[in-house]
Amino acid sequence: MTHDWMPSSPCGDGCLPSAPERAGLARVAARCAMLAAMVLSLPVLLAGGALPGSWRRSLQRGYSRAALRGLGVRLRVRDERGLDLEPGERGVLVVAGHVSWADVLVLGALGPADFVARADLLEWPLLGTLARRMRIIPIDRARLSELPGAVDEAAERLRAGGRVVAFPEGTTWCGRAYGSFRPALFQSAVEAGALVQPVGIRYCTPDGRLDTTACFVGDQTLAASLRRTVGLRRLDVEVLLAPLEEPGADRRELARRCERAARAIVGADLTVQDILDSMEDRQTAAA
Repeated sequence: MTHDWMPSSPCGDGCLPSAPERAGLARVAARCAMLAAMVLSLPVLLAGGALPGSWRRSLQRGYSRAALRGLGVRLRVRDERGLDLEPGERGVLVVAGHVSWADVLVLGALGPADFVARADLLEWPLLGTLARRMRIIPIDRARLSELPGAVDEAAERLRAGGRVVAFPEGTTWCGRAYGSFRPALFQSAVEAGALVQPVGIRYCTPDGRLDTTACFVGDQTLAASLRRTVGLRRLDVEVLLAPLEEPGADRRELARRCERAARAIVGADLTVQDILDSMEDRQTAAA
């Protein structure tokens, strides 16, 4: 059941590049072999739940980094957090714009965290088991009444000094255009007195041009998105760790602050109307 609050995005196939630079067959085969090996080794990661916390976190971080390498994605990080606000024993809510399923690997490669994720992920084969072991906080976008429970769970983990990752747009966009940061999940940081870490994520070519190939939007399937990403000659992802933000008392004001900080790296240059016009042009050409 949908409702007015449920996030939606106009992004779709019209946002994808028409002629991305492709990798050679040998390189694609090597990446597929590495990803297959990682799938086979998933039981090791799942068994990590029985390991000490520091070992489990290192295992998850290493797995995320290896997965990015297997996809041919190179990670570049710009750390502008500064020294004015130190996390110490305080929890940290990490918030970022949402472009792709690869965002989870990118943020997982930077450090251990509990993710707020779509509830139906728990029902996926294999990935659902992995999600449960990674202690995701499920959120059902179609059931607005369940949102306070997710906020309370996030606040509890933040009070315990944990790191929680959320994508406040609530859905994926193409990377050239973005939705607004919705304030609901920021309430968890306000209630817990936790710091907030805005993160900017930008997928680009090696020479720095924005690349929308990795976006996961519209009616795409995960398999199709994986094939497209693995087939690229190379994809870089630039990550901006913006200065930490104090929560304050107003979640809406906090959401606006964090959105501005996260957008500093991306410089969104495509409006929603541009996306709709592009989709209409493609439909006209196909007819």
